[in-house]
Amino acid sequence: MTINLTNYGLTETFQQLAAAYPDLVPGRITTQHRDLYQVVTTKGNFKAQVAGKMVHQASDPTSFPAVGDWVLLNAPKQATDIAIIQHILPRQSVLARQAAGSENTGQLIAANIDTIFICMSLNADFNLRRLERYLTIAWNSQATPVIVLTKADLCTDLPNKLLALADVSMGVDIIPCSAKTGLGFPEIQDQVKPSQTIVLVGSSGVGKSTLINHLLGQNQQTTKTIRRDDDKGRHATTHRQLLLLPNGGILIDTPGMRELQIFTGDLAKTFGDIETIATHCKFRDCTHQTEPGCAVQAAITAGTLTAARLASYQKLQRERSYAGLNARQLENEKINRLFGGKNEMKQTLNYVKNKRRH
Repeated sequence: MTINLTNYGLTETFQQLAAAYPDLVPGRITTQHRDLYQVVTTKGNFKAQVAGKMVHQASDPTSFPAVGDWVLLNAPKQATDIAIIQHILPRQSVLARQAAGSENTGQLIAANIDTIFICMSLNADFNLRRLERYLTIAWNSQATPVIVLTKADLCTDLPNKLLALADVSMGVDIIPCSAKTGLGFPEIQDQVKPSQTIVLVGSSGVGKSTLINHLLGQNQQTTKTIRRDDDKGRHATTHRQLLLLPNGGILIDTPGMRELQIFTGDLAKTFGDIETIATHCKFRDCTHQTEPGCAVQAAITAGTLTAARLASYQKLQRERSYAGLNARQLENEKINRLFGGKNEMKQTLNYVKNKRRH
């Protein structure tokens, strides 16, 4: 049986790129378990691992395949054997975050995606600051974000929450939905296009698995209820996986994210309101703190901009500037931000020390 890879999103561009390697078989990563992958090809589904040469040449974790990647591999003779991935075809889009922990390295969430469903439930999970983070990495991915507000049946103040989203979600479709009432599911279905790839992201317990089951038309994904004591979700998905939908669309499910640090991001789109206001500041290098003629601070005073949104913008700016730095560079950047430099830091510490003596 031959598998038609156009059903998995194979485009003419990827076909042309693969044609340069006639001895290798193209395939798409459908599942990832640490260093082992599941790859679909015209010849079937294979378990695969990265070639030793690729491992040696990899500069960071983003150099390895992710779910959604198109790769070229040596297909095994036996279906039970391990295929060897030799190349990753150039990505048309990529969603990434900073890897968890202290290292400033990127972690790929999904590749070659067309639409990003940012799922946020309308209970205690509703968080504008977290949504700003998701939008920042989503706009940077080259895919189109859509905000999906789940569990609308549990929300008693939907109009107020939609109003609160107005500034945060500029240019982004918002779909409130409920698995219990069916609200929003026709609009979600309209977003799913044949041969196009959607990735679902969001915190644990927001209802991604329930949404996927609806799109699949069957209860394939395990679902879990939220914890009663703190209204927080629990993990149902344990790994990233690519699924084919009945209407011809393609969906990538991801585990819930406990933290979302910025690796790369497009702040200009996420915070377009602040950047527009800032063009009216008196000084081009205005930090929007205490400078005279600061249009951003004036907007906060006038009530057209919240201090919380400005603080979120500045925090994400700092995170983005720290991305990719090693431990020493990161320390120097923080010293520069807090004191202006190492000499200034020493002067400040000496001043504090002398003052304590007296």
